[in-house]
Amino acid sequence: MKENTCNRYAKNRHTLVGFVWFVFFFGMYSSVAQVRLPSFFSEDMVLQQQDSVPIWGWDMPNTKLNISTSWGEKVHTETNETGKWKVLLPTPKASFTVHDIVIKGSTSIALKNVLIGEVWFCSGQSNMEMPMKGLGNSPVENASAFLKQATNPHIRLFNTERAGSLKPNNNVMGRWAEADSTSVSNFSAIGYLFGKKLFQKLNVPIGIIEAAWGGTRIEAWLPKKVAEQDDNISLPDALPEEANKRKLPTLIYNGMVHPFQDLTIRGVLWYQGETNRTNPEPYKRYLHYLVKAWRSQWQNHELPFYMVQIAPYAYEKYRNTEAIKAALIREAQLLASQEIPHTGLVVTSDVGHCSDIHPPKKEPIAERLSFWALHHQYGYKDVTYASPVLGSQKTHGEKMELYFKFPLNGTDAQVTSFGKSLMGFEIAGADKVFYQAKAQVSKEGFVTVSSTKVVKPIAVRYGFVDCFQGNLYGISKLPVSPFRTDSW
Repeated sequence: MKENTCNRYAKNRHTLVGFVWFVFFFGMYSSVAQVRLPSFFSEDMVLQQQDSVPIWGWDMPNTKLNISTSWGEKVHTETNETGKWKVLLPTPKASFTVHDIVIKGSTSIALKNVLIGEVWFCSGQSNMEMPMKGLGNSPVENASAFLKQATNPHIRLFNTERAGSLKPNNNVMGRWAEADSTSVSNFSAIGYLFGKKLFQKLNVPIGIIEAAWGGTRIEAWLPKKVAEQDDNISLPDALPEEANKRKLPTLIYNGMVHPFQDLTIRGVLWYQGETNRTNPEPYKRYLHYLVKAWRSQWQNHELPFYMVQIAPYAYEKYRNTEAIKAALIREAQLLASQEIPHTGLVVTSDVGHCSDIHPPKKEPIAERLSFWALHHQYGYKDVTYASPVLGSQKTHGEKMELYFKFPLNGTDAQVTSFGKSLMGFEIAGADKVFYQAKAQVSKEGFVTVSSTKVVKPIAVRYGFVDCFQGNLYGISKLPVSPFRTDSW
């Protein structure tokens, strides 16, 4: 009796194990034997208008696929030996017409509620990631009003989940959502407000993709083939603790940027730099790397790349770091924007908060980003987009005169403080000691700087500290970037 019981148990056990393996393999086969797409090809998405837009995915190897759209495109393709497929879909002019895309392979997928419009990619660290609902104890100014007016089915938001990887990923976690109080509350405030500004001006569907992670170093956003060419960058050989992924080279690029490499976008918004302040010297070089690498990824060497200068904040007081290093990051951002074609810089000298690294004024930054896009991508030539920069300086006795220009065309630019006393100027003589200076805007629109402690001035700095409240503007009220005339 006992032996029979054991035999019966053994037979049942083998049957159970066999059944489990059958289910396992059947499940694996079923998961492969179907059309699959990256997460950003889904219902509610926005595709870039008037372009040949790549769409890709996976199915069984050597499987025929038929792709059709409600705007009349029909494309046929076949998967390769690994199951990958990709097609180009010509897109029509932007409109509020809702479209469908049907993909038929070993199974069928219908992507509904698709819009054709303008798509932008926004990335960086916490000030880009900062959602409309605020971040920690840092609020977004006027968030309640923005959320009350957030519902707009023609603005779509894709929020990429944080991810780090040793190897380039093929997909991300995230989903498209129509703008409403819930989706906007959890989305990049700058990204959403930029999209809203574009929508109000262009009156076409807008898609904003957010791929940002607070506390990241710029090296984490570089691809391996770029990072490994710089002797100062050490590549990781193992995946670290979750919180440290954001600081190690290549990991965030692999997890959050590489998956989008074939997705057609109109341009990039970039707000990062705070975490690199401890080592500012190579930052300009890294910006060159980043822009070139991302443009190569998207196969568009003129891809617009609009950067935000890091905002004023008292790093030396609240982060115990050496003073001026944040100013060196801002200088690197300014110089990079002047050196790299098809880039632009949004200056934040007037919208910082010395005791909050996440300043609440996000709308002015988004609006200034939109000025660059509206002028260069959408033909609004009457929109002033660039802050004046220092052009030249002259010494007259005990005073220095500073003249300004616009960065792209080099034309003269008048500056003003709109009747307020100028702040943030310092002046030095041959001893290289800087003293607080008196600065005034002349009637002709240049600035004179002087100090009773400096008889023969040779150098001037403006806002070249961790935190100050800038109030020097161009006539269109775009603030002048912090700068220095020396290289000490």
